[in-house]
Amino acid sequence: MTAATGCGGASGVASAPPAKLKLYSYWRSSCSFRVRIALNLKGLEYEYVPVNLLKGEQFSAEFSKLNPIHYVPALADGDFVLADSFAILMYLEEKYPHHHPLLPSDLVKRAINYQAANIVSSSIQPLQNLYVLKFIGEKVGPSEPLSWVQYHIDRGFSALEKVLAGHAGKYATGDEICLADVFLAPQIYAAVKRFNVDMSQYPILSKLHEAYSETPAFQDALPENQPDAPEP
Repeated sequence: MTAATGCGGASGVASAPPAKLKLYSYWRSSCSFRVRIALNLKGLEYEYVPVNLLKGEQFSAEFSKLNPIHYVPALADGDFVLADSFAILMYLEEKYPHHHPLLPSDLVKRAINYQAANIVSSSIQPLQNLYVLKFIGEKVGPSEPLSWVQYHIDRGFSALEKVLAGHAGKYATGDEICLADVFLAPQIYAAVKRFNVDMSQYPILSKLHEAYSETPAFQDALPENQPDAPEP
C-alpha cells in the first residue's frame, strides 16, 4: 500500500500491513484528538477504547497500569503501551516514517513545528485540562475557570501568530500537514467550540482552522465523531 505524500514530501511502500493499534481515548480530550489525527493521516487502523474521564475511569486499576499519571491518551502496540501524546506521536513518526511524514526535512521548518507544538502542549493545553479547571472552580469560584482559560489561550495564540508569520501556507508551516497542525487543530477547535475565544484577533490561526475543517483526517478525529461522544 502506498502511503500519502506527507510533510516531508516523501511517500513509501509499506513492507507489510502494520498490526492494529489500540487507542485509549476520551472524546473531548484534545491530547487524544492529536493522536487520532496522526493515526488518520498515517492511515493506521486502530481500536478505539473509551475512557470516561468524568466518571473517573482513568483511575481504574486497569488504566492505572497503562498510565500511572491517569491521563489519556494511551496507545497499545501489541504488548507495548505508551502514554503522553507527544511521545506517542514521535513513536508513530519513527515507526511509520513513510506513512504521511509529520516532520519536514527542512531543518528550519522542523524547528518551527517543534516550537509551535510545544507552545500548545506546554503553555496552553495543560492550563485548560479537566483537573486544573476543577481545582480553580472549587478553590476560587465557579465563574473563574472560563476567564482563566481564555487568558492563557489568548497568550498562547498571540505567540503562535508571531511564530507562524512568514512560515504558514495552507497549513501551519507550508502547504503540507505537519506536526504543528496536529497540535494546533485540537487547540483551535477547543478555543472556538468550548471556550468562546474571539478568533478575529488571530488571522493565521483562523485560516488554519478553516483548512482543518475541510480535511478528512481532521474531520474524522473531531470529538463529536467519536464513539463515546454523547448524543447531540
